[in-house]
Amino acid sequence: MMTKYRNMNRRKVLGMGAAAACLTALPRQAWADEPAMAAAIKDMFGDKAVLDGRISLTMPVLSESGYFVPVDVEVDSPMTPDDYVRRVALFSERNPIALMALYNFTPYSGRARVEGKVRLGGSQTVHAIAEMSDGSLYGTSFKVHVTLAACVVN
Repeated sequence: MMTKYRNMNRRKVLGMGAAAACLTALPRQAWADEPAMAAAIKDMFGDKAVLDGRISLTMPVLSESGYFVPVDVEVDSPMTPDDYVRRVALFSERNPIALMALYNFTPYSGRARVEGKVRLGGSQTVHAIAEMSDGSLYGTSFKVHVTLAACVVN
C-alpha cells in the first residue's frame, strides 16, 4: 500500500494545498446577461416601444481598462416645459448590475447631456434609453471592446 504513495512527500502535499488555496481565492466574475438587462429595462420603462433617434451615445471603441471608460450621452430636445427629457438610463449587458446609471432632468436643466466615466465588466454593448416628458422612449447602443475588465465580484 505504501508503494502507491511512494512519490508523494511533504513538499508535494504542501504544494497541492497551496495551489488549491490559490484557485479558491481567484475572483469569480458575475455578469448580468441580455435577459437580465431586458428585465431591468422592463422594470424601469414597462413594455413601451423604444424608438431610434434623438439620443446619441459616444464612447471609445477600444478601452484598455474597463475601470474608467468615458461616456457622453446627449438627447436632442428643446427642454421646454412641453417637451423635455425626463430621464436617461445606461444599461450594461455584462456588469454585475444591468442598470449602470440613471440621470434625471427637468426643463430647467437647459440641456440633456451627461459626460462621465463608467466601469465595464468586459467587452459589451452599452445601451442608453431616454424617456421624454410625453412618455415616449428613444434608445441607442454602442459596442465597446475592453482589454482589462472591471466589475469583478469575489
